[in-house]
Amino acid sequence: MDFAKIASDLSGFVWGLPLIILLFGTHLFLTVRTGFIQRFLPQAIKISFSREKEGEGDVSQFGALMTALAATIGTGNIIGVAGAITMGGPGAVLWMWLTGVFGIATKYSEAVLAVKYRITMPDGSMAGGPMYALERGLKQKWLGVLFAIFTCIAAFGIGNMTQANSIVELLREHIKPDSDVVLRWVAGSVMAVLTAAVVLGGVKSIAKVCELLVPIMAVGYVFGCLLVLIKNYAALPQAFADIWNGAWSGQAAVGGFVGATLKQVAQAGIARGLFSNESGLGSAPIVAAAAQTRNPVRQALVSSTATFWDTVVVCLMTGLVIVSSGHWKDGLPKGALTSAAFGDLHAVGPIFLLFGLMTFVFSTILGWGYYGEKAAEYLFGTRAVKPYRLLWVLAVLFGSVQPAQAVWDFADAANGLMAIPNLICLICLSGVIVAETKAHKKELTGRG
Repeated sequence: MDFAKIASDLSGFVWGLPLIILLFGTHLFLTVRTGFIQRFLPQAIKISFSREKEGEGDVSQFGALMTALAATIGTGNIIGVAGAITMGGPGAVLWMWLTGVFGIATKYSEAVLAVKYRITMPDGSMAGGPMYALERGLKQKWLGVLFAIFTCIAAFGIGNMTQANSIVELLREHIKPDSDVVLRWVAGSVMAVLTAAVVLGGVKSIAKVCELLVPIMAVGYVFGCLLVLIKNYAALPQAFADIWNGAWSGQAAVGGFVGATLKQVAQAGIARGLFSNESGLGSAPIVAAAAQTRNPVRQALVSSTATFWDTVVVCLMTGLVIVSSGHWKDGLPKGALTSAAFGDLHAVGPIFLLFGLMTFVFSTILGWGYYGEKAAEYLFGTRAVKPYRLLWVLAVLFGSVQPAQAVWDFADAANGLMAIPNLICLICLSGVIVAETKAHKKELTGRG
């Protein structure tokens, strides 16, 4: 059985034009239905830093946000952006950015439903997410089961194997080991041990680590990007022009870049945008349901900021670094492209890149470990939690030794399958989202 061939064929089938239209169309639809909820982003950012307990839940609103950001800020922000550019050219960056801007409404809507339909488990912990919204809100348990199955599978792709694989590929670029096999097994084993030390402690352990790690890793990486952009300041006007023009007209062949049609540009940007910010995927609301919040709207505002930080800020920074460097014209693979762009800053750039990717990878593995665990719990009950955590740790090692492209294709396919029932849920329950927003509209302004 050729795993790489199966993964590639499945990814191509799932990520056809219908899913792209459904995904981006849902972002636009919910933006309109929520009255352009993005305009309340300043208030959302303000309350997102609260660590006070405001209601029942397992972790603070800030802890839930940091766990969600840990899961979303990952290789998609670095290798994923480079992959979008290698497939669609600079214009893909704008499509990624637009997916983030409009995806804020989708992330908000997901969290509203997650908190509204969450339940309290026998051990006192909270459980929620699209599977519960589909079962309790839409009265379609079979769709909830389908979503949970896809989540269990997708978690090993987007949240585990691709993350572990990306760090190994980057280490190969910098270390250039005598034995590729030894590097993969050593790096994979170290990551597996670190993952076990946190994931086996459950959501409170994960949130505690994420509250400390995420701000440090995000600020550190953005600072590194700013240093590269300062060096490339003369090329920034042309970089913006390439991104804008390429987004609407496709990209002609330049240097080692073979060119891309408008459809390819949009598809590359939107697909990688979802991989990065996960808006519409249905993953982030799983941890939003565990937040100590007084109503669905308040937590939804907090959750929506994750898409802003992830795509509107971090992905854009990475895209500008790569496009302004000019290396996208050299025909380099995505891992080498990112390394070349940061390598222009000589010894300092690669250090920031390594720091960013290593911390992004680790945090994403932690966050997605919780998502997959809750999906398994929904399907099989609490008895499935410990076995799933152990399997999760082993998958880190497995992903480290698999071919890169096969892992990415598998992740793309699983993402798309996971998104379909969640998007159906959001569209069908959009009336509930609007009603909850109106019922708690004072949260939007912070007045009253």
